[in-house]
Amino acid sequence: MKFTDEIRRRRTFGIISHPDAGKTTLTEKLLLFGGAIQEAGAVKSNKIKKGATSDFMEIERQRGISVATSVLAFEYQGTKINILDTPGHKDFAEDTFRTLTAVDSVIVVIDVAKGVEEQTEKLVSVCRMRNIPMIVFINKLDREGKDAFELLDEIEQKLGLKVVPLSFPIGMGYDFKGIYNIWEKNINLFSGDSRKNIEETIEISDLSSQQLNETIGDSAADTLREELELVEGIYPDFDNQAYKEGKLQPVFFGSALNNFGVRELLDCFIQIAPTPRPKESEERLVEPTEKDFTGFVFKIHANMDPKHRDRLAFIKIVSGTFERNVPYLHTRHKKKFKFSSPNAFFAEKKEIVDISYPGDIVGLHDTGNFKIGDTLTTGELLHYRGIPSFSPEHFRYINNADPMKSKQLAKGIDQLMDEGVAQLFTLELNGRKVIGTVGALQYEVIQYRLEHEYGAKCTYENLNVHKACWVDPRGSDEQEFADFKRVKNKFLATDKRGQLVFLADSSFSLQMTQQKYPTVKFHFTSEFE
Repeated sequence: MKFTDEIRRRRTFGIISHPDAGKTTLTEKLLLFGGAIQEAGAVKSNKIKKGATSDFMEIERQRGISVATSVLAFEYQGTKINILDTPGHKDFAEDTFRTLTAVDSVIVVIDVAKGVEEQTEKLVSVCRMRNIPMIVFINKLDREGKDAFELLDEIEQKLGLKVVPLSFPIGMGYDFKGIYNIWEKNINLFSGDSRKNIEETIEISDLSSQQLNETIGDSAADTLREELELVEGIYPDFDNQAYKEGKLQPVFFGSALNNFGVRELLDCFIQIAPTPRPKESEERLVEPTEKDFTGFVFKIHANMDPKHRDRLAFIKIVSGTFERNVPYLHTRHKKKFKFSSPNAFFAEKKEIVDISYPGDIVGLHDTGNFKIGDTLTTGELLHYRGIPSFSPEHFRYINNADPMKSKQLAKGIDQLMDEGVAQLFTLELNGRKVIGTVGALQYEVIQYRLEHEYGAKCTYENLNVHKACWVDPRGSDEQEFADFKRVKNKFLATDKRGQLVFLADSSFSLQMTQQKYPTVKFHFTSEFE
């Protein structure tokens, strides 16, 4: 198969939502249709120890939530699909923001009863900033929920999207009869126990036909005709170009747990979703069809296999082909590396791949050479951007609880910070280590992983910090900068890259500092030009 055909048959997308909207369940059902797994583990019930295929960290199985983004690939009708299942929990939002730099499109999952929730709003605004094409999947239709039109309005108003329904529910909750597929003009009936098998669809191209009444009953048929007439009147026709530019969002209804409406979503997705898109680097725009390989690290995961202390750097391929045992340039180190066992994923199962194409995600074994945001190329000095660190919300001192294990603790902290689980700051005054996180739950994850993966124990101590600001001394008055460093010495730290950080203890002291030292610049993210 030619290089361009390989690119054309690839679709790489992320699934985003508020926790509990059914994201992991949907991921699993997509894999079921792709034949990648034979039977789905009920994701919700914690009694079933099997756990969802995409949640592979012990702590995720215990809590029933996803904390790390997992990468899954499968083939469906000749299309190679790469899914990035992201954590919904807001304490792990930073991992999700980074993942969004590596996807070409997104599926947003919304719970029919709860509608648009806060985490969904945040994530969608990141997608809109980058014009990522989005498809909306309204989930859990077998439960009582909001009216379909009310939901569509809410999505338009709260998320600022322009929607076009491509399927429509027949009833809801107890009266849920099925889904009319506007995209393919057929009806899919719900029997309520379709966990294992997938229901047959009935083709009804003419809505006025008597067949509709015979299939779903008179009153449901009349309601459906009225609602579809409304849909036609209110919403625009689907326009693929507008969708790909992020200006129009198709909507599907279904129930992922009962395998319902998932196939419609998948069939339409492989037809309309974008193939790998070009990406902006600091130097120029890179097209996927270029023959030279380029790619970037968007995630690092340590200890995917607890028996082997291995770290995997996840690389999204932007252009060209990535081949095994070929040396590639690491642009930050300006050094060439070659990889004898690049991995492709299916949750915890990994396979070694000889060649990968744009849109694919490859895992490379890493001994500490990679950081998030690093670029690999055939030889050109390129730097992909767009993976900043944000100022954390919570700050705590980390202390060693077992003096005999200080080496293990240092190594563990070092690796977890490279993964981007949290940020590490070292105080200038006394070298004490401070961990900053987006959410409080991350402290538990760090403590748990340090103990179970590195055999080190730690305790925390609260630290009153309002914001971490990266200090940019360029262009500042030398005398003023020296004065700032002397006066604020006990609030200064360095981050993992050695950049100077000011830990302001309140918004008032931050304002006063900015007024007192006007030539010193303060930034709330670590990436500044």
